Amino acid sequence: MAKSKVDHLSVWKEFEKGRNFKNQIKLYDTVRDNENFFIGKQWEGVDANGLPTPVFNFIKRVVLFTVASISSGNVKMQAVPFFGDSSHGTTRVSNIINAEFDKLFERNKIVSLFREVVRNAAVDGDGCTYTYWDPDIETGQPSKGAIVTELIENTRVYFGNANDRRVQRQPYIIIEKREMVDEIQDRAKENGVSDWEAIKPDTETQSMDNAFQTDDKVTILLRMWKNKETKTIWAVETTKDFTIREPWDTGLTLYPITWLNWDYIQDCYHGQAMVTGLIPNQEFVNKAYAMSMMSLMTTAYPKVVYDRNRVTRWSNAIGAAIPINGGDVNNVAKIIDPAQISPQIAQFIKMAEEDTMASMGATTVALGEGKAYNTSAIVALQKAAATPHEITRQNLYQNIEDLGRIYIDFMAEYYGERLIDVPQEAEEALEFAEMPTPTFDYNTLKDMHFTIKLDVGASAYWSEIASVQTLDNLLRLGLIDVVDYLERVPEGYVIKKQELIDKLKMQMAQMPVRPEPQGSGVTPEVDIGEQNLNRIAQQFDA
Repeated sequence: MAKSKVDHLSVWKEFEKGRNFKNQIKLYDTVRDNENFFIGKQWEGVDANGLPTPVFNFIKRVVLFTVASISSGNVKMQAVPFFGDSSHGTTRVSNIINAEFDKLFERNKIVSLFREVVRNAAVDGDGCTYTYWDPDIETGQPSKGAIVTELIENTRVYFGNANDRRVQRQPYIIIEKREMVDEIQDRAKENGVSDWEAIKPDTETQSMDNAFQTDDKVTILLRMWKNKETKTIWAVETTKDFTIREPWDTGLTLYPITWLNWDYIQDCYHGQAMVTGLIPNQEFVNKAYAMSMMSLMTTAYPKVVYDRNRVTRWSNAIGAAIPINGGDVNNVAKIIDPAQISPQIAQFIKMAEEDTMASMGATTVALGEGKAYNTSAIVALQKAAATPHEITRQNLYQNIEDLGRIYIDFMAEYYGERLIDVPQEAEEALEFAEMPTPTFDYNTLKDMHFTIKLDVGASAYWSEIASVQTLDNLLRLGLIDVVDYLERVPEGYVIKKQELIDKLKMQMAQMPVRPEPQGSGVTPEVDIGEQNLNRIAQQFDA
């Protein structure tokens, strides 16, 4: 679509087309039912016909267990230059980007955010994040502005090509938001909209919001598309009847969206939720429990049958006397034994729950309920239980890497020249020399290319420990010196590491060069590395 044709009329037409597609696949109904079952509203809209309505919500336990097993508490993302370019300049730039990654991950709570993304994917079918630039956030820099990442429901995202789930291949993407009318009026006024006062709340046909209110909210559509001429992402903000902000060039080269399907559906950008396949089993368990409860309440207790001609009124009071009118007392009353419920009902309910959870990987061993007869067997079974979710886990990691590329895209376009962190001793030297703190022009990232490397979960902790152990061994064997060791040890293991490195380098530079020893039996041609290798060989021989 050409730039001149993008207005509120064309955007709303595309929005209605997207809503019709979601209605065709019954996405709104599916999301509503799945959310109700997940939170425990499992008898919503069901005519119980006098039955009890118990809820034994094993769906929530399975979903939370799966989300916790897929999500990781430790995410470390690193930018690495293309083609093995490890020159000093590119390495320094990579360190600057990686430090900014750590700040962004902390500010946006990425670990918690992507845990919610996985939860939404499991319950609703898709998880989505949207990243934007907020120019009003204080950052401690001379200039304001920061990158913000937030969660968006799949019912509010509309792909231009509904048959393709790849975000960056979309002709356009529309994000639906519900905002207060007075805020939108103020924004429209700032953007030069002459009739901003005519912006009114939605009518009932304009929104698919379950919590629809017509008194104070209006539907805002943010349409993004790739301009073929500028090769960048353009955007426009509209309502049904007004263009709130005319099309503008965001300067980005990537759509600022990550999209995670729980399970793929061919030729559809929406995925299949895990909860959808569990609802029939959950309904069976709830109904079986309801009928068992009804049977217990009506037939499980003993009943007394008495002769009304001889006993006018029966008393169940403890120790009370019951008068009769003559005759033998043996035939006055009789206790009817309660009906017995087949034990197979309880066994089948339990089997349905356990088999359902086991099929989703939530076995008793994985849930920590198994007895630890053998440690290796327990670990093996837990790994086997996690295997069915490995594809979803890898897709999650890919989403986080995509977010890293989006962050670099934002840095290159919006950060400009900013102060960068320097070692404490260097900062003190700059202050002493009355020199300004070093800055970095992030616009240069537009001409540089990086790959994103992700360390996730226990592997990140393990890799750090393994690296430190390897460095310890190399230092102990004399294959590296202390400076090499400190330059390669992971961050956080040595306090004021850079200060120590600079101090050691200064000491090494001031040390006098000792002459070669005469008659020592060691020729100058023998490399110190060869001596160390010989030492290692002697240790193995010993």
